[in-house]
Amino acid sequence: MGRRAASTGTPATVLLTRLGIPYRVLSYVHDPSAEHYGMEAAEKLQVDPARIFKTLMVDTGTRLAVAVVPVSSSLNLKAMGAACGSKRAAMAERAAAERRTGYVVGGISPLAQRHHSPLVLDESALAFEAILVSGGRRGMEIELAPGDLLRATDGTTASLASG
Repeated sequence: MGRRAASTGTPATVLLTRLGIPYRVLSYVHDPSAEHYGMEAAEKLQVDPARIFKTLMVDTGTRLAVAVVPVSSSLNLKAMGAACGSKRAAMAERAAAERRTGYVVGGISPLAQRHHSPLVLDESALAFEAILVSGGRRGMEIELAPGDLLRATDGTTASLASG
């Protein structure tokens, strides 16, 4: 993997490099008018949307948690709550998500967040040799094995996607 230029490095890539986890960075020019960041990535990178996973911050009532689901699906909040041992879950406020992770919405990586939060990856990721997640900024995706993502984040899996 070697050294990365400062302009391409993010906390996520620094963490993966430090852990010795193989990954590949894929970049594209982000359109500021795009409303669905994950679908924009799938389109511009010409990757099956089922392999690109979005990072969503969820409020379980007692803490914030990270849900990672395919961009082609919606998050089942009830399933996420159950996976976190909570009776309920709601999407976290944008400002709270950005403050907790250190990333901006549309570029929130599940890796190397400012504050650790429990992470749950949709089990559909395990069907792929490699998936893509945000690299820490809009227009940057990281391709890595789902097991490596779980190892780097101390994450778990559950059935979270609907639709």
